[in-house]
Formats: sequence, structure tokens, C-alpha cells
Amino acid sequence: MRVAFKVVKWLLALMVVAVVGAAGWLYLRPPVLFDVGAGYSAKIVCSNVFIVGRDAQEVLELDVQAPGHPLLRFMKVSVDDDAKVVTARLLWLFGKGTAAARDGYGCSEVPDGNIAAVASTPKAALPAEPATGIWPEGAAVEPSQDPAITKILDDPAMVGRGMRAVVVVRNGRIIGERYGEGFSAKTPLLGWSMTKSVNAAIIGTLVKAGKLSLDQKELRDEWKGDGRAAISVADLMAMSSGLEFNEDYGDVTDVTRMLYLEPDMAGFAASKPLTGEVGKVWSYSSGTANILSSIWQASLGDSAAALAWPRQALFDPIGMTSAVLETDAHGTFVGSSYLYATARDWARFGLLMLQDGVWNGMEILPPGFASWMREPAPASNGEYGRGQVWLHGSDAGTPAGQHPDEGFDLPEDTYWLLGHDGQSIAIVPSRKLVVVRLGLTPSKLGYRSQALVSALVKQLD
Repeated sequence: MRVAFKVVKWLLALMVVAVVGAAGWLYLRPPVLFDVGAGYSAKIVCSNVFIVGRDAQEVLELDVQAPGHPLLRFMKVSVDDDAKVVTARLLWLFGKGTAAARDGYGCSEVPDGNIAAVASTPKAALPAEPATGIWPEGAAVEPSQDPAITKILDDPAMVGRGMRAVVVVRNGRIIGERYGEGFSAKTPLLGWSMTKSVNAAIIGTLVKAGKLSLDQKELRDEWKGDGRAAISVADLMAMSSGLEFNEDYGDVTDVTRMLYLEPDMAGFAASKPLTGEVGKVWSYSSGTANILSSIWQASLGDSAAALAWPRQALFDPIGMTSAVLETDAHGTFVGSSYLYATARDWARFGLLMLQDGVWNGMEILPPGFASWMREPAPASNGEYGRGQVWLHGSDAGTPAGQHPDEGFDLPEDTYWLLGHDGQSIAIVPSRKLVVVRLGLTPSKLGYRSQALVSALVKQLD
């Protein structure tokens, strides 16, 4: 009996040593997935606290833990309001994510911990004062009282579970809008990959200014000695660069590593080799959008001028005063993912596209540029536009010939800005219609905003 007791005691001691050793190893060398999860948690909480003004714990629970990877349910965050820094760890111990905020530029994930470098970013210019009058010039809105429109917008099946904002624009005026509980017309909301289309429009402003051309090649120094020198701005815009990039969000892949482990996102994406013929193979890539950001910023020749350009050339002229386009820790705009704006300001961008880049008689984009953006990218099988917009609905990767818009009564000229977790803007030139839908609606819920747009088109017709 005594021998057996000693054996059990030794086994328990060994188990304790093993557990403590494993915990120590995880603390010192956590799996990369822990760092990705912590980086994501810190970034989302930071942006929502310092841009939107939401409660950190609410954001962690509703925006990070509830819809995300099971690992995220064990993330804990700490907010330093004075330093404007958010840190996140798994169970307070494992992995580490750090995000730092700067006025006017939102938050940057700082995987290398160099907060001082992020804090040294030049101070952002203040946005223009909102104009008075009726939207889109001002903030006043006189929505349609059409009971049929009201019925559509009040139908949970139409706006979708997790809806945070819906804005419907017809003939240049807001005719209906709805907001989820806790959100309003003044709440900036993340567009995720809708940012790509705005980034493409920013390139249009630089083309108009003569700073950049779509056929420009030899775009980065590290490309000049190999086949990547043949990649043009237009190839990148059309997601046809031929560069390797894994866009799978389920694990530690190129896209998650880029967004949450790399201080220089564009540099990471640009370091990838060619795996396809330039201009001949279509592959959706957030890395491509961030490479484009680095290229257009470099075209201005001055980092301060580049940081000021989106507000100067695009946001202020069309009244997007709430817009905050975030940068990475290296100071490059995250053109793939990180633009916050109110639903009404997202609608302003949709209206600019509808009006072919013209705003109150002023050309914001070169003539025909917005129309060019929605021309089919040659290698995309008709699914994607030359300028980072979708030509059909939100189910990327649909087999050839099976458009996700099928079964919905949508005009042929409908095109889309689309983002993660149910963000969408439908632009229908033939109906002079823009429909913005923002929320937290994971794809597993099966919501598709085509039904909302189809119902509105049918009623308005």
C-alpha cells in the first residue's frame, strides 16, 4: 500500500511538473495561432474603443469572441486609455497582441512591440466641417414614407441578423435607413474588404493628378530583377498579379500572418514569388490591396503628403468626414481591410461611384474611371471588376456559370463592394440606387443581401 501511495505521489508530482513546464513553454514560445488571435483581438478592440467609442469588454464579447474562432473565447484584453494602447493575451498568459491608436489614423497592430514608431506618425489633419443642408451635402435626411419601403427595412429576414446599419439611396437622396440597437447614423463602422474598392478609387485620384498610371510597371525595387517587374498597377487592381498569396482565414496563413504578425504588411505581401502568369491568373488577395497602398503612397514622394492624401483628395470633397483609414505599424494604409465610416458616409462613396466619380460637378476621379472599375477583369471569369469591385453577389469562389445573384431579381448592371461578416454596398446605375448594409453577420448564418436589394428594386420599379 505504501509503495502504491509513493507511486501515485510521484505520478502526481510528474504531472504537476509537466503542466507547469508546458505552461512555461507556452508562455515563452506560444504557438503562432495564439499570437494571431491576440493580435486580432487587440486590433478590433482598439479600433472600436478609440474610433467608435464603444466599451472594450462589449467589443471583446460581441465582435471578437461570439462570432470568431473558439480560441478567441479565452482572450483577455487590457486598455491603457492614457497611452491609447490595447494589449491582448490568451488567459492573460499566452501569446501577445498589441495595438496602438493615433488621432486621425485609428489603430495599428504592433506585432514587434515598437509603439514609439507608431506614435511618431505625423498628426492627421482635421476633417472638414460637415456642410449644412440635405444629405449628401449636409446631414439632414427626409426619408420616404412609402409603407412598402418601411416594410422591407423592418423585415429581419431582409436586413439580416446582426444588422447594424442599412441606408438606401435613390436619385441622390436617402429614402430609408435603419440601425441596430446601440448604433446610429453617427457610428463609424468597419467595412472590411469594402476598403479595397475605396483604395482603388484613391488610386484613381492619383491617376487624375498625374502621379500614377495604370500601365506602370517595375513597381517595387525588389521586383526589378525578376518576373515580378512585369506586374502593372492594372494587374494588381484586377487581382491578376500572379503572386502567391493564401487568403484562407481559418488558420495561420498569408492573410492572417500579414494582418496580425507583420509590421510591414505590403512588404510581406510583395515578398511572395510568382506562381502564375502575370495578368492571366485571377486570385483574390488582400496582400495585393496592401501592395497597391504602398505603391500609391510612394508615388507622392513624401510620407506626410501620402498620409494626408485620402482625406484631401477623396474624403473631404465628398463629405466623408467620419472616414478613418488605418495604417499598419510601418505607416502604410491597410487598403485591404481597415476603413471605418458611418453608414451615411459609406453611402456617399457609393453615390460617388454611381455618379461616375463626379461630385457636385467636380471630377474626383478621372472621366470613365468608375465605369472602368466595374469592367470585368479579363482573368476573373466575369466575377470581378478591374477596380476591386464584385460584379455579382457575395459568394466568392462560386463555380463557373453559377452566379450567386441567380434567383434574385437584380438588374444586370448591379455591382458590389463586399466585406467580411456581411458588409455590402450594392450600386445599381440603371435604377440610380445605392444600398448600404453593415453589421456583424458571419457567413455561416447564410444571410445574403441580394434579397434586400432585389426587394427594394422590385418595389421602386
